[in-house]
Amino acid sequence: MQATGMLSVLKKIDQSKTFQGFVIFVIIVSALSIGAHTYHLPTWLENSLYVLDIAITVFFLFELIIRYMASDGIKSFFSKGWNIFDTIIVIGSLVPLGGSTILLARLLRIFRVLRLVSMVPELRMLINALLKAIPRMGYIALLMFVIFYIYGAIGSMFFAHVNDFLWGDVSIAMLTLFRISTFESWTSIMYETMAVYPLSWLYYLTFIFLTTFVFLNMMVGAVLDVMGEETKIMREEQEVNDDKNVESKTAATTEDIQLLHDKIDKLTALLQAKTNT
Repeated sequence: MQATGMLSVLKKIDQSKTFQGFVIFVIIVSALSIGAHTYHLPTWLENSLYVLDIAITVFFLFELIIRYMASDGIKSFFSKGWNIFDTIIVIGSLVPLGGSTILLARLLRIFRVLRLVSMVPELRMLINALLKAIPRMGYIALLMFVIFYIYGAIGSMFFAHVNDFLWGDVSIAMLTLFRISTFESWTSIMYETMAVYPLSWLYYLTFIFLTTFVFLNMMVGAVLDVMGEETKIMREEQEVNDDKNVESKTAATTEDIQLLHDKIDKLTALLQAKTNT
């Protein structure tokens, strides 16, 4: 009974919005302390930040232990990818700040900021959507590579003698096309080739239309489509959790009412016994 009561207390702490808000606050403080190390600080402040880092590391370890103990065993805990992610980050934070490992330790502590993603459901949803959209985006990227290769080969054939630095071979031409797709001084490149080939503007405009307008929007559409699905799943999970909370509250209320009825029956029986005597 004590173990069950302890488990319910740990679950309440883990699911408490106040506790989760405090964890987010500590993550932000951790991020600010890592950024502070990049400045030239007085010795007393460096020592204070060192103590703060130890306190933050201990708190993260404590918070992870609470979450583990509040779960339904090791399988349940590690079945969630975000728990594995947090465990890796917390273990990485245990590397001491000092000696030859100071650079590695600071580098690993930078990634503690990513714990903000695991703590905020909306951010988790965005990351999940991005990961699920990668296969679709991969096919779009493959098609983009084909277009880049075709236009790169054409550009190298026609414009290599105009500017060998930009169009010398297909690989260099593809890098130039990437620069054009980002609109980085692309008009100067176009005017240079138009001096020799007046109709070369068609080459640039069709390429920009395909890559920047068509494929970029396809990428955005793929991500938005998956985000819509993830948002729907998150809402359904919230509804299920709300229903469970309502059911648990209703069950608790029913038990309380039953206990009151039992006590009233006992009191009634005692009063009747006294009256009879």
